[in-house]
Amino acid sequence: MNELKDKNLRVKPITQVADDLGIDPTALEVYGPYKAKVRFGQLLEEKKLRGKLIMVTAMSPTPAGEGKTTTSIGLVDAFNYLGHRAVGALREPSLGPVFGLKGGATGAGRARVFPSDEINLHFTGDIHAVSAAHNLLAAMVDNRLHFDGACGLLDCRRVTWKRVVDMDDRVLREVVVGIGGPLRGIARETGYDITAASEVMAILCLASDLQDLKERCGHILIGYSPEKKMIFARDIKAHGAMAALLKDAIKPNLVQTIEGHPVFIHGGPFANIAHGTNSVIATRLALSLADYVVTESGFGSDLGAEKFFDIVVRTGHIPPPAACVLVATIRALKYHGGVPLAELEKENLAALKKGFANLQKHIENLRIFGVPFVVAINRFPQDTEAELSLAKRLCQEEGARVALSEVYARGGEGGVELASQVIEAIEKDEYNFKFLYPLEMPLLDKIETVARRIYGAAAVAMEGKIERKIKRLEKAGFGRLPICIAKTQYSLSSDDEALGRPRDFTLIVTDASLSAGAGFVVIYCGDIMTMPGLPRHPAAERIDVTPDGQITGLE
Repeated sequence: MNELKDKNLRVKPITQVADDLGIDPTALEVYGPYKAKVRFGQLLEEKKLRGKLIMVTAMSPTPAGEGKTTTSIGLVDAFNYLGHRAVGALREPSLGPVFGLKGGATGAGRARVFPSDEINLHFTGDIHAVSAAHNLLAAMVDNRLHFDGACGLLDCRRVTWKRVVDMDDRVLREVVVGIGGPLRGIARETGYDITAASEVMAILCLASDLQDLKERCGHILIGYSPEKKMIFARDIKAHGAMAALLKDAIKPNLVQTIEGHPVFIHGGPFANIAHGTNSVIATRLALSLADYVVTESGFGSDLGAEKFFDIVVRTGHIPPPAACVLVATIRALKYHGGVPLAELEKENLAALKKGFANLQKHIENLRIFGVPFVVAINRFPQDTEAELSLAKRLCQEEGARVALSEVYARGGEGGVELASQVIEAIEKDEYNFKFLYPLEMPLLDKIETVARRIYGAAAVAMEGKIERKIKRLEKAGFGRLPICIAKTQYSLSSDDEALGRPRDFTLIVTDASLSAGAGFVVIYCGDIMTMPGLPRHPAAERIDVTPDGQITGLE
């Protein structure tokens, strides 16, 4: 573990981290010296949710990176630096982005979680358990087809359940299985999604306990009968075995920041194709143990934050956040103002001002939900004083609280201004939380509401067959579910090249599917894919292991 050579580390044995947090040793399942799982049942029964929840979101992400996770981790350290008991509740990195475009996802600089190499790779095996449970269901589907025939309980042409793997692998998007004769099952077209897009991952993160998880697995739609009747996982008796594979994965994972402060890392759905937040179990556990709990939602406010409010909070398992943090960077503002990636380190006040339109829309989005918030300008070494001053002034002209965050360079001490502003926002600013739409609203109207109010679209368009599909889901009794829109993270629109603040655009809906177990309807927009591909030069090319077993290239 080469991280241990870092002179900034103040890490402790995980048993001490748990003891400092008030977790009884009998509730701890230790995975080596620095990570553990927590048996949460009795803890949650004994303790009330006393903490205040802070949700961290961001402006529309760019290839330059905005440091949302770094900010979240640094904020935990900053609260503790100020003498408050604070805990993080974050998502687990997927191997797809780790080996693909993003690389490691455990913070950076002096705001990191530890042990980052283990967290970035296999960690405690939760994502593998999700893959196994998902693929067990897929195997049982094909087994049923093999013994029942192409038109038995399931119509082989109407199977909706694919397989998953925790890796970016574009050639698996569409595959044919069962070829080679009757002993190999029934030949049919299917495909793979990445594990972070699996409904099982969403279920793991939205379930309140193991029994709830098992019931939700039973509600998974796997396809249709020859008579077009919906067939669920419970109809082929798969949900019990799936829950058995997930019985350990449902327990939250406890680690720490490099300053020795506790963080629960549990679950990892993407926000561009799923709901994008860690498990409600981990968040509830953190809220029962701390004064302040910092969580994050994936990507920008148009994706992760909207879904956090309208899907996660609606479960009733966690309260609405007491405040939010909206992360922005000078680099991202200039990128949305038209500056190429290679030129972002040069001062450009005109582009920054133009790109501020993107951040301005995210400020408006948070105001829609009525929760106090602070804009955090995550400082990078190349940022000039003129740029920082202009960004602050533009935020203040919008009437938004704004704070400079220097957690990358200075750790918790560098986040004191931000933490202080968050506390002041909680104590002094108006709080009037509200959902974006009522559940009674028709599904098509929910789509239009999100498109117009959160994305800024002028209209929504879809083919007639997609509209009829959505109406059939409503007729089948699923119209009261919230929607989970899957679209590009790089733009407020469904076109990833439309930077800044697109206006007068039409949101293109390309498909819809039911995630009855997770409890939402997925609406696909634009060219979004549930199985990413590796870039021309993936991060995997830089990752290596030394002869003594030290991982390199994950920073």
